[in-house]
Amino acid sequence: MPIDKELFDILACPKCKGDIRLDELQNGLICDNCKLLYRIKNDIPVMLIDEAEKIETQ
Repeated sequence: MPIDKELFDILACPKCKGDIRLDELQNGLICDNCKLLYRIKNDIPVMLIDEAEKIETQ
C-alpha cells in the first residue's frame, strides 16, 4: 500500500494548498493546478516544492 488513506485525506499541495490525487502508478501525488508530481518514497510522500517534478496533465 503506497499511502495511508487517513494521511492522504489531510494532504494538500504545499504550493497552492489545493487538492492532490494519486497518480496511475501509485508512486506519486499530483497537483493538477500546479502541474507538479510529489514522489512517494518508502511509503512516505515527499511534499517539498523543490523536489517536486513538473508534469504535463491532460
